[in-house]
Amino acid sequence: MTWLKPVNIDAGAQAAFNSFVRDLEGRLADPATDRALLTREVLAEATYGRSYEQLLADAPIAALNLDPRNVTFEAEYYMATDQARFAQVKPLLWLWKALDLTPIGQNPVTGLPVRRVLAAHIFRRVGRNFKCWQNVEFSVGYNMEVGDDVVVHRYVLLDDIGGIELHDGASVSDFVNIYSHTHSVLDGPDVTLKRTVIGRGARLTYHSTILAGSVVSDDAMLATGALLRDDIPPHGIAMGVPARTTRFKLRPPAEVHVDSRSYPHDPGRKANPQFPEPTPAQTRLPDERDAPPAPGQTVRQS
Repeated sequence: MTWLKPVNIDAGAQAAFNSFVRDLEGRLADPATDRALLTREVLAEATYGRSYEQLLADAPIAALNLDPRNVTFEAEYYMATDQARFAQVKPLLWLWKALDLTPIGQNPVTGLPVRRVLAAHIFRRVGRNFKCWQNVEFSVGYNMEVGDDVVVHRYVLLDDIGGIELHDGASVSDFVNIYSHTHSVLDGPDVTLKRTVIGRGARLTYHSTILAGSVVSDDAMLATGALLRDDIPPHGIAMGVPARTTRFKLRPPAEVHVDSRSYPHDPGRKANPQFPEPTPAQTRLPDERDAPPAPGQTVRQS
C-alpha cells in the first residue's frame, strides 16, 4: 500500500529520458566499458552540454574535475577501505554525487532510475524497486546490502564502511545518519567496524542517528531526532537521546525475520592494526573526584 500517486510528464520527454537510462545501463553492463571515461563523458554532457574533449579545450579546470581519476574521496584516506574494491566503484560514486547537482539528479523522473542503475553496480546487493532521492552520501558504497522496495530520502548519510543492511521495505527519512564505525574515546585512530542492520519495514524518521552495530528489528521505528546506540525489538518505537523503546505498535502476530533479540550481531573488527582488540574500557562513571572544588580548595590532578 502506498500514499503516493502517479505523475506523468510529456511523452516525448519521457521517451528521451528512458533512452538515456537504457544507454547508461547498457554501457555499464558491458565489461569493456571504462567507468572513468564513461563518468566524465556523461557529466560533461549533463553539466555543460558539450563533449568532454570540447570542455577540456575551453575550460580545463572544469573538465578535469569531472574525471574521477582526478578527484579523491574521504574513504581513500582510511586504512579500513578496501582500495581495490573502492577503485571499482569510485567512478560511479562520483557520477552519482555529481549528477545529483544537475537537473538530471534533481528531477525524480531521471534521478530515481539513474540511481537505481548505479546502485546495481556499486552495492554488494540491491533488490527491486530501490528508490533513492537526491544528495545521499555513502562511505564506500560496496558494503551496502539493500532489499526490495527500500526507500532512502534526501540528505541521508550511509556510512557503510563497516557494512549496512537495509532489509525489504525499510524507509530512511531525510537527514538520517546510519553509522557502521566507531572511534575510541581516548584515541581517535582506534576505529572499530560493526555492521548495522535495519529490518524489514523499519522506519528511521527525520534527523535520527543510528550508531554502529545497532539492530533495528522488523517493523520497528526510530523517532525524529533520536540517537540509537543499541537495538529496537520487533514493532518497537524508540525515542529520545539516547533512544529507549517506549511503545509498541499494535500488530497481529506475524513472522519476524530481523529480531534484535536473536539476530546475529557483528562483534566488531579493528580498522587500525596499531590498536588492541577489543578496545579496553576507557571511561568511568562520575564520582566525588568530579565535584566542583570548595572555595579555596587546591585541585590535585590524578
